[in-house]
Amino acid sequence: MASENEVVTPETIVIGENGSSGNNLRKRKTLGIYGSNVDPPKDDDVFYVTDDHTYGAFAQGRDYEPIYITHKYTAKEKETLATFESLDYLPSNSEVYKQWLKRKRVSRLQMDRWFMMGLIGFCVGLVGFLLHQLIEIISDVKWETTSDLLADNKQGLAWLFAVGFSVVFIVCSAAIVVFWRPSAAGSGIPEVTGFLNGTNVRHIFSLQTMFVKFLSCVMAIGCGMPVGPEGPMIHLGGLVGAGLSQTKSETLRIKIPMFERFRNSEDRRNFISAGAAAGVASAFGAPVGGLLFSMEEVSSYWTTTLSWQIFFCCMISAFTTDLFNSAFRGFTYSGDFGQFKTERYILFNINKGVDVNILMFIPTVIIGILGGTLGALFTIINLKITRGRKKLLARIKRNWIQKSVRLFEPAVIMVIVSTVSLFLPAAFPCSSYRCIEGDDRKVVENCVNSTTSSFQVESDVMQYTCPKGVDWNNNGTSYHTNRTYNELASLLYGTTETAVRHLFSRTTHLQFGYATLFTALPYFFFMVCWSSGTSVSSGILVPMLLIGSLYGRIIGLVMVSAFGVQTDKDSYWVWMDPGAFALIGAASFFGGVSRLTLAVTVIMMELTNDVQVLLPVMVAVMVGKWSGDFFTHPIFHAHLELKCIPFLDPEPRLVAEGKSVQFELYQTQDVMTSPVRTINICEPISVLSDLLLHSSNGGFPVVKNNSHGEPVFYGMITRLELTVLLMHEKIFIETEEEIDDREADVTLVGYEKLMVDKLVNPQEVSHLLNQYIDEDRYKNLKINLKPYINTSAFSIPKSFSLQRAYILFRTMGLRHLTVVDDENHVVGIITRKDLMGFNLNEKLSGLLFEELEKNSRVAEMTSPAAAAI
Repeated sequence: MASENEVVTPETIVIGENGSSGNNLRKRKTLGIYGSNVDPPKDDDVFYVTDDHTYGAFAQGRDYEPIYITHKYTAKEKETLATFESLDYLPSNSEVYKQWLKRKRVSRLQMDRWFMMGLIGFCVGLVGFLLHQLIEIISDVKWETTSDLLADNKQGLAWLFAVGFSVVFIVCSAAIVVFWRPSAAGSGIPEVTGFLNGTNVRHIFSLQTMFVKFLSCVMAIGCGMPVGPEGPMIHLGGLVGAGLSQTKSETLRIKIPMFERFRNSEDRRNFISAGAAAGVASAFGAPVGGLLFSMEEVSSYWTTTLSWQIFFCCMISAFTTDLFNSAFRGFTYSGDFGQFKTERYILFNINKGVDVNILMFIPTVIIGILGGTLGALFTIINLKITRGRKKLLARIKRNWIQKSVRLFEPAVIMVIVSTVSLFLPAAFPCSSYRCIEGDDRKVVENCVNSTTSSFQVESDVMQYTCPKGVDWNNNGTSYHTNRTYNELASLLYGTTETAVRHLFSRTTHLQFGYATLFTALPYFFFMVCWSSGTSVSSGILVPMLLIGSLYGRIIGLVMVSAFGVQTDKDSYWVWMDPGAFALIGAASFFGGVSRLTLAVTVIMMELTNDVQVLLPVMVAVMVGKWSGDFFTHPIFHAHLELKCIPFLDPEPRLVAEGKSVQFELYQTQDVMTSPVRTINICEPISVLSDLLLHSSNGGFPVVKNNSHGEPVFYGMITRLELTVLLMHEKIFIETEEEIDDREADVTLVGYEKLMVDKLVNPQEVSHLLNQYIDEDRYKNLKINLKPYINTSAFSIPKSFSLQRAYILFRTMGLRHLTVVDDENHVVGIITRKDLMGFNLNEKLSGLLFEELEKNSRVAEMTSPAAAAI
């Protein structure tokens, strides 16, 4: 497949899509909607490369890839990767753009920008409120009905209802994704991250995707699938940011003449970053965590001003969600409008904290290591399941059978989940309510709440089929009951948020035993791993908290078993609370899977309101990240690699002979694509048309003659801009001379007409370009490109440091980086694909080998044996 800028000259033999070639007789090609003659990947996630067997199941650089190992792509994957178009962060600084800016009134305080940030925050907060309310309604209907049937001893009917209810909703959830908008599947975090990194991913910001994403997420999570809404909320936030800021919609065929100055690549990407951050703020009730998540994970370009604006957006988003949650529960008005109750606006509120002890960091480090190791194992298994799913679907040739399988898989998962939730708890005995009274730590059975101690069992645990019993008052000193509850049912019934809330609870040392926790851990680990890759809109953020809190609570229970329950609040050992270690475990697994540090720490504090365990959480997150880095890439980055979406890490990494490559020792000429097809300021129409039809270049360096008559670098112009310009014959000039300095009328084709993301009618455009080539009346026509050239395009010398070129390219969000020699002649170009790890490895391998050979010879000459000779 073609690279971002391939070499094309008039003498080049054109290779057609069918493999045929010709010199004079060229195959008539048709441009795609994005102006390229190379089709981008389909809007689906089931493609499977035929050469995936090239690497073994445990080969380094595939699913098992330590952070310092470059991901290895197969030849087919490289072809898929090359079809993605890149995007510039900054708009083209051309004459028409400057004229457009002059016409836009911008206030000193830029109140319209702050208004837009607030509007995005409000809309994302409202979406988050609606999402959670609908999920609660569906979940309550399922579990309340099921509980009532179980209470009436109708286990068979309860199973039929739970399975039927779940299957209907999950099939509908998957159907709208499979048949309507496949781009809405999954969490959407990898796609949003890839887009904000500079890669154009189809359909991820369309109104249809938003509608399908919302409905699919509501139905999948509401019916009990072990996934979460937080990932989809990030994507939904980005969708809101993309749609509102541009005030136009292709689906609705509307274009409101408001906020037109935001219709450029820079502002659009900034507002998408704000929307993604607002999605986190709404989902978790964590405005600062949303800001840090956007900065640390999804956004590649960041400024201090943008931090303030996104912080404001997150604040409005969290405020809006909390405001509506204060007044409504299941869309029923509660009468508490504006009263932000702690249990509503803090997702997992911790009422009782524990004092941190230095000894607490010993089990914390152990939990961190477990978090990184299990997080890496989770990532590897998830990638293996995803590859296996793709391989199976690729073998199915009939489209309708393939789609049926994609509907069948989540239905099977829900049958398993519903069956396990209903019948597995029956294997566990009923547990009595217990309290711990007095300093002697005596366990009192059938105790609901004791006035002498706060160590007890929560009152909202799941009864399941256990005896109902009655409550009574014991002489006014304590309340007792002969009711019992089922430990496992308390974790399996309801949403994952309910289970996490039970595990995080403090002073409930005796609420869950080893058997319950060791049963729930592998079950949730595997089911979340399997469910998160199906054809429904789903996330894994809260399920990750659930998995981590399970093994964290186990570690806490081990401490309690070894040293007993400490009831004295002033005791030196009071820190041994299983609920506190569940929180630390949740943070460690979150960090071990995502490798985020700042965002995870702050989100955990805002989720639980437990600042006392801040230091242990920080330690667990850091140890979890370090441990996970030994085995895999972060899960969202690993899925970018699996989907073949081009992505540049914050820093280049390459290991040779067990040592990190120092990119400061290499130059841009070592990795650049050369030679490069350049165009002149005044270029014949037929030449430009031929170039667009028969090359896949994303952009072209523009040259002009200097005083010596030599072509030197002048600027850049993209292929989509060229395509739009060729659609306007009024700017064509008829001359036999090249007039580089001739001024063109910038009003003929204004910046508004160049601000397009795709072509409305690519077939008509392709026909017109072929007409320019074939008909004689266009032979002598030229176009003056000077007003449309990006004269602020970056160029660097060929001797420029490769390390600094990488930082410049990623930090500025570039699409092309032109390489020039000492006399400003264009000698090469660098694109996103040139700077990806696998390409750096290929292009530098020869130089690395020569360097190693040279070092080996020097070592031999300076060895004691050589000196003796």
